[in-house]
Amino acid sequence: MADELPPLWFPPMSSDDSSDSSILFFQNLIEEAELQDTGTSNRRRYIERQREEGHETLMADYFVEDPKYNEDIFRHRFRMSKHLFLQIVSDVEENDPWFVEAPDAREFLRRPTSHDMALLYQAHEEKHHLPEYRGQYMRGDHRYPNIMLEAVASQDLWFWHAFAGPPGSQNDINVLQQSPLFLTERNGTAPKCPFYVNNHLYKRGYLLVDGIYPSWFVFVKSIPYPHEVNEKKFKRQHEAARKDVKRAFGVLKGKWGVLSRPMRARSVKKIRNVVYTCIILHNMILKDDGKAIAPVHIRDPPVEPALDDTVLGELLNEDTHWRLKHDLIDHLASQDLPHLLADSDED
Repeated sequence: MADELPPLWFPPMSSDDSSDSSILFFQNLIEEAELQDTGTSNRRRYIERQREEGHETLMADYFVEDPKYNEDIFRHRFRMSKHLFLQIVSDVEENDPWFVEAPDAREFLRRPTSHDMALLYQAHEEKHHLPEYRGQYMRGDHRYPNIMLEAVASQDLWFWHAFAGPPGSQNDINVLQQSPLFLTERNGTAPKCPFYVNNHLYKRGYLLVDGIYPSWFVFVKSIPYPHEVNEKKFKRQHEAARKDVKRAFGVLKGKWGVLSRPMRARSVKKIRNVVYTCIILHNMILKDDGKAIAPVHIRDPPVEPALDDTVLGELLNEDTHWRLKHDLIDHLASQDLPHLLADSDED
């Protein structure tokens, strides 16, 4: 899924804004000249921020034995439980003071293992009746420059893959061509996740996407103008399943306001670090709240990367793409799903 993040922009200035900026510019020149006239080398005004008092107030509000605000207010203020917050503080204190990313943190933004895939298949089959490792890509048009975030999320809102940084002027295909999403498939280190649909075996998972994407095996697109009842049922279920990952982006932006506000003059590297930090914290909170489908990280046996030229052809195979799509249509049609039948009749 690719979503847009709003960095690196400044609102266009009106004539009033331009006048204010000019006044501010000359005020700064005057203040600098006055500092030079006084002979001082300190060109920055010192502001007493009363950090000690602020620290004492913060401790009394949230972290003493009998704090002013309870656990519910803490969660509302910091977007996570107090227990998880203190655990993060403890882990940071035990490691490098410059907060170098530790292996424990990376586990919260990791590719799924075979154990994860089995749990995800089961959960998605129960909810959407589609066996899959599901994600999607999307983008929007904005008046200001922005960058794209590509991600894969499951129905519990856990982010399994994130790739931030391509300019927002690029479309989904351009982002995909830069993404490492299928690198593990190419080098043979992807988790084993075979599944059966309509008595046909498929060796790899797939992603739900919109119509812009090519007809590759790894992509399953909806049907823009369905005519048959079974096609209408598939379209309805396809769209319902894709809402999970849209909801994940909505929750992520709602939880961390920095992702919804302009990031202005930050570099792309800093923006990328902010995005990944928010996603890692988001996943940590899901696990702490007991809402993750696969909270335990059980590693797969180590595999040496080895590029296989035949894998790319399998990923891009159009015949497999169409067979999988028809198998999924038949798979849904064979199930007793009254809500899909009712929706199809209304179309």
